[in-house]
This record gives sequence, structure tokens and C-alpha cells, in this order.
Amino acid sequence: MISKFYNFRWALAGLLFMLPLLMHSQNQWINIGELKKGGADELLTKTIQQAIDQAAEKGGGTIYFPAGDYLTGAIHFKTNITLHLDAGAVLRFSDDFDNYLPFVQTRWEGTVMNNFSPLIYAKNVKNIAITGRGVIDGQGKKWWNAMYDIELAKEKRPLNKYQKMWQEANPNLETSDYYQRTMNLKFFRPPLFQAFQSENILIEGVTIKNSPFWTINPAFCNNIRITGVTIYNPPSPNTDGINPTSCKNVHISDCHISVGDDCITIKSGRDADGRKWATPTENVTITNCTMLNGHGGVVIGSEVSGGIKKVTISNCVFDGTDRGIRLKTARGRGGYVEDIRVSNVVMNNIQKEAIMMNMYYDKNTKVAPVTEETPVFKNIHFSGITGRNINTATKVLGIEEMPVSNIRFSDIQMDAKEGFYISKASGVELHDVTVTTELGASFELIDSDMVVLDNIKTLKPLENTPVVKLENVQQLLLSNTSLFSPMDQFLSVSGEKNKEIYLLNNLTPHAEKPLVKSDQVKKNAIIQK
Repeated sequence: MISKFYNFRWALAGLLFMLPLLMHSQNQWINIGELKKGGADELLTKTIQQAIDQAAEKGGGTIYFPAGDYLTGAIHFKTNITLHLDAGAVLRFSDDFDNYLPFVQTRWEGTVMNNFSPLIYAKNVKNIAITGRGVIDGQGKKWWNAMYDIELAKEKRPLNKYQKMWQEANPNLETSDYYQRTMNLKFFRPPLFQAFQSENILIEGVTIKNSPFWTINPAFCNNIRITGVTIYNPPSPNTDGINPTSCKNVHISDCHISVGDDCITIKSGRDADGRKWATPTENVTITNCTMLNGHGGVVIGSEVSGGIKKVTISNCVFDGTDRGIRLKTARGRGGYVEDIRVSNVVMNNIQKEAIMMNMYYDKNTKVAPVTEETPVFKNIHFSGITGRNINTATKVLGIEEMPVSNIRFSDIQMDAKEGFYISKASGVELHDVTVTTELGASFELIDSDMVVLDNIKTLKPLENTPVVKLENVQQLLLSNTSLFSPMDQFLSVSGEKNKEIYLLNNLTPHAEKPLVKSDQVKKNAIIQK
């Protein structure tokens, strides 16, 4: 009886030992290194695609790239497929444009069109992944040069074969007048990765470099996780890092990004085409990322026509980007940006604005009726932000027919050449904000209303310059500010439209002129208590 028990125990142990191996054998694991026959310049597009197709036919699997060099053209995902690049593996993409034909359906800069296949493409698939410690090299230089060659040509040239193909593939594309200069190029570089109308996407651990265009660009997708990814693009045109467009449930974390354009950008479609697809980007978390070179750290827009909402940006460092947080749109875009929270961010060496909200992105200054083409920025909150070596601390530019509304800044400390500038905003709150400038007022508000300035400070008041400058501001409370440094002016008010400006519990004992107001300011516009 005892021997039977021990025999059963050993049999059970053997079964438990073999179970993972049996399960692994059922999961397709195809080693591209074993299928590769030539050298580094062997084009493996068919080999890789056949491996994907073979695994997909059996329900899915992993396409494995051991250490080595692999050259390929466009790769098209299928459901339940993982590309795994081991440490030492380099997946290089061909710079022969023919290897990205035929055209496929993509979204390019917010417009859905038929275009070159993205280097890695997925459409209507589920459960796909790119994982490992290997490198993906888009070899984008030839693409960049081709774009420059067309864009910078001094005289009109005959269309090349790719331009003719694009023109034939997109006969009825609707785009705005201002965008015709771009559309007339008829040559649009592909993103390195675009999943289109797909779900359950994971990109983890890999290093990506030299993208021809945007690098990671899911469109109309759901449940995306991008974690531990490193992206390096040199100074190069439009080589953004991570650009979800019209996506839902996006998780970006622990990434390191240094690129030729924006590091991370959230989008949802351009103008009429974006409104036609009417798909917002929502439920986005961005956390624990470092961003170096780039036009912006985290950017929202300018393609926001489908709407963007419920976004959190936290625990990030921007060091050397042109801007930190940037929201941009324009008249004609339509759409909305709302329910945005930014917290626990450190910025250094920012070349332009640390925080920018710009509704004049195309510089159209003509006031227009409120329609579906009117953009909206509202419910945007910033807290726990430190900035050093900043050019401009914050700039907010609303439009007359639709001011930026319900924005809040708290626990902010910045040393900047220029301070806060807020124009055409409603429902503005600054709490515990310290901005020390080299030029101009630390806080300037113009044509705004419903404003609370609570415990705002500068560490170094400037000669003959107010700390706070107001022009045509209504319903403002300035309170709880204590500044003991010597200063020429604390508050300057100008303009005939000021109304209901309340000053409460402020202490500036060494200000030569605590309040300076122009002759235009009405007698009862300022109430001191």
C-alpha cells in the first residue's frame, strides 16, 4: 500500500513537471534565427510573415528573434501574435519604399487615408505584443530625405510613382484649406508602428530608433499598454515618440524618450475627417517617464476633433524639451479637451513654455460663431510642479468665443525668464504658486473672469515691474499673499473693463506702491478689505 502511494506521488510530480512543457509546446514559438539562411542583408519579410501566418492558423504564438541582425519590410500582425526580440536582436526595416506596398488604410496626422504600410501594422486584431530587450531600427533617414526633397523643391516637378499611387488611392479625401500645402505633397511617410481598430496591445521593454515618421501610433484601438520602452530618434521631421489617436484605455509608463518632435502626443483626428470618425481618446494614464529632446514633453493636439478626455500625467521628468506640457488646437478643429490632470512633474532646461494651452495654433485671429468647429478646453488641473531654467512658466491663450475654462494650478514653483500669462480664460485658480522671473510680471491676466489668486509669490521682485498685472479682468479674488521683499510695485491694474476685483488679507509691507491703477480703471472696480 505504501509503495503504491509513493508511485502515485512520483507520477503526479512528473506530471506537474511536464505540464509547463506541454503547455509551451502547444503555444507556437517560431525561431526566426533558425529560419534565417543568409547574412545581415537577407530580406526576411516573407519568412517573418509566413511565421506569423503559421502561428495564427494554430491559434497564435510567439515569433522569436534571438540575438542577431534581421532585415525586413512591412510586418502585418494577426490576432494572438507576439514578436519577442531577445537582448542582442536588431530588427532593421528596409529603406526601399517598395517594401511598404501595397497601400493600406491608416490614419496619418489625423486624416484616414490609404498610404504606405506602417513598418509594423495591425488591423482588426486582438491580443498582440512586441516584447523583449532587443532593438527595432526604422532606418528612417531615406524617408526623411525624400520628404525634404519634395517639400523643399524650388520648382514644380512631375509626380513620382508613389505620389501618383497615393493620388489614385485617395480620390475623395476631404481636408481643410489650410492643410492643402501638406496634402499637395502626396508623399506621406509611414509610422513605425500603427495598430488600426485593434485591441489588447502590449509593447514592452524594447528600444526603438530612427522611425520614418511617428514611432508608436495606435489608431482607434482599445486597451493599450506601453511600458519600459526606450525611443531614440535624432533631430528629424515629425518623429514623435508615442501618439495614440482616437484610442481608449491607454497606459504609458516607465518609458525613456528623446526624439525629433513631440515625445508623447494625444490626438483624436483632424477637422471634418476627425468629426466624421467621431472617436475620442479617453482614459489615458502617463506615468514614470523621462523625456529629453523633443518639441514637447506631453502634448495634447492639435488634432482634437474627435475629443480628448480623462487623461492623467504624473511622476514625469522633462529635461531639455522645447515645452513641457502643451495643449494646442485652433478654430476649425472642433472637439474638446477636458478632465486633464497633471501632477508631480519636474522640468528643467525648457526652451519655451513649461505649460502651454494654445487655442490659436494656426494663428487664426478672426472671431467666429460657436459651431461644431469651435474647440473647447476645460477642466484642466496642474499640481506639484517644479521648474528650473524655464523660458516661460505658463501661457494660456483662449479664444474670445470660447475661453479656456475651469483651470487650476496648485503647488507650483518655477524659476523662469517670463512668468504666467493668461488671456481669455474663465474660472482660473492659482493656489500656492511661486514664480520668479527675469522679465515682466510674475503673473499677468488679460480679458479673463472668475479668477482666484491665493498665496502667490515671487522670490525676487523686479525693479519698476509689478508682481501681478491685470487688464480687463472681472470677478477676481487676490488673497493670502505675503511678500516681505522690497519691491516697487505689487499690483498693477489697467483697462476700462475691470470689475469686482477683491483684495483680501494680503501683506506687502515693503512695497513702495502696493497698487497702481490706470486712469481707465473705474472707481469702484477694486475693493480692498
